[in-house]
Amino acid sequence: MPSDEPGLISRRAALIGLGSAALLGTAGCSRSVDMSALQLDNVTTGSIRPRISVDKQVTRPELMYASFTDSGNTLPEIPFAKINPKFRRQIVVDPTGEQPGTIVVHLQERFLYLVQPGGDAIRYGVGIGKDGFVWNGRANIQYKKEWPTWTPPSEMIGRRPELEKFRGGQPGGLTNPLGARALYIFKDGNDTLFRVHGSPEWWSIGTAVSSGCVRMINQDVIDLYNRVPTKTPIVVV
Repeated sequence: MPSDEPGLISRRAALIGLGSAALLGTAGCSRSVDMSALQLDNVTTGSIRPRISVDKQVTRPELMYASFTDSGNTLPEIPFAKINPKFRRQIVVDPTGEQPGTIVVHLQERFLYLVQPGGDAIRYGVGIGKDGFVWNGRANIQYKKEWPTWTPPSEMIGRRPELEKFRGGQPGGLTNPLGARALYIFKDGNDTLFRVHGSPEWWSIGTAVSSGCVRMINQDVIDLYNRVPTKTPIVVV
C-alpha cells in the first residue's frame, strides 16, 4: 500500500498526536489532556506488595548447607542438589496469617514457617511423624538445647530393643537422632513429648518417617534456633 495514502496518514497523525498529548500530560506540562480517551488502568499500585526480602544466609544454598564446626562437632556439608528445591531454606510470602515470630508447621506440605515482619516467612523443609505418631495444635517452645541428649521413651525401646543401651540417654553428637538443636514443645505448661529438632538424616526431609517429632536438616535447625527465643508460639496443623 502506498505510504502517502491520505487515510493512512490521517490515522497515523491521530495516533501520534494522542501519544504526544499523553506524554505532555504525564510530564507535568500545562496542556490538558482527556485521559479517559486512553482507557488506561488507573488502579493504584499502593496495594501491590514489594518483592520478598533477600538474605544471603537464606537464599544461597552453598552458604546455607556448608560444613562447619559447632561446639566441637563438625557438621558435614549437605549435598543440597540432591534435596528437592522446595524443601531448601528460602524466603517466601507468608501464607499463614500468624503474627511475626510464630512458628507454623504444615504437616501435609512438610514445611515449617517462621513468620517475619512485613509479610514474609522463612520456610524450611521438614520430616514429620508416621501415621499415628503426629501431634497438632497450638503450643509454645518451652526451652531449647544445643546438641541435646536423646532419651528414647520406654514405648520406643519396647518396639526397638536395640535402643535399650540408651535408656539413660544418648549424649549429643553427630549420630544423635535429635541432631544439633532441639526445641521442646509444651502446651499449657505440660510437655507434649514432641520436638522440633535436627537430624543427621538429611535425606528424610519431606517424608513421614519420624516417631512424631518435626525433624530438620541440622544447618536449618541451627538457623531456626538462632532466630527464635524461648516461649515462641508454635502452631502445628
